[in-house]
Amino acid sequence: MAFSITILGNSSAKPTLNAHPSAQVVNLNEQYYLVDAGEGVQQQLIRRGINPLRLRAVFISHLHGDHCFGLFPLISTLGLMGKQTPLDVYAPAPMGEILDYHLRYFDSDLPFEVKWHEVRTTEHCIVMENSTLEVWSIPLRHRVPTAGYLFKEKQPGLNVDKFKITKYGLSIAQVVAAKRGEDITLEDGTTIANEELTYIPYEARSYAYLSDTAFSAKAAERVRGVDLLYHEATYSKSEEQWAKGRGHSTTTEAAKVATKAEAGRLIIGHFSSRYKDYDALVEECRTIFPNTYIAAEGETFKIEEKRNR
Repeated sequence: MAFSITILGNSSAKPTLNAHPSAQVVNLNEQYYLVDAGEGVQQQLIRRGINPLRLRAVFISHLHGDHCFGLFPLISTLGLMGKQTPLDVYAPAPMGEILDYHLRYFDSDLPFEVKWHEVRTTEHCIVMENSTLEVWSIPLRHRVPTAGYLFKEKQPGLNVDKFKITKYGLSIAQVVAAKRGEDITLEDGTTIANEELTYIPYEARSYAYLSDTAFSAKAAERVRGVDLLYHEATYSKSEEQWAKGRGHSTTTEAAKVATKAEAGRLIIGHFSSRYKDYDALVEECRTIFPNTYIAAEGETFKIEEKRNR
């Protein structure tokens, strides 16, 4: 089952010639979710070979323009493309009011419904759930109410060992019962413990998006053990006071969050326009958390399955 993140934009608020503001796409088994929607996001989707019609939902971290201004033209584009299914938008208040104005004055005759779901930025809770995925809100520390998001793949169901099926002569009904987690009683009265017959095919995977935020130990705790962590690194370590005053993080603070969270990998982005070369920024992170990478535009980060057999 595919689980990947494609970077559409990695810059902060001030526009640049060579970078786009924050936007990413999470793909879990060909189900696509947009995370933040900076300006030009619909062109970035097309440029990266992602059909905007495949988006199931949009998650907005906060109501600063470089994270949400692209949502409104995206909605219009989806209307022009003939989208029929609803688009769910998860975002802090007052995004519902803002969407109402946009729909009233610019997109009053859309062929699909836009559904806003309020994300309470002080709560760590499930904001969306389906058969394969949970999305959790992560309270962050920024100048306006802000939430990060934790995408958690649901634990797969039990598989029954084929060798054990043959060894014990299990019937179809017994195999189904074992998959439900039940112990199995054979015709001779012997009971076989479920754990002897079954195994979990792979471990559930996870991705966390933490932007924008000052250093937060609580956020690190809430994403502990995450396979892949995105954390903003707007400034270099020499700009710590400037970062603190703006509600942002430095490279080394991002690396400390990754360390505390025991993350598998760290990707950094939301870079200030003052930086033309990101290599020095990633190297600062690697002095603390070696498994750090740049959230380069157009790059796709895959979270591979960890098979148990």
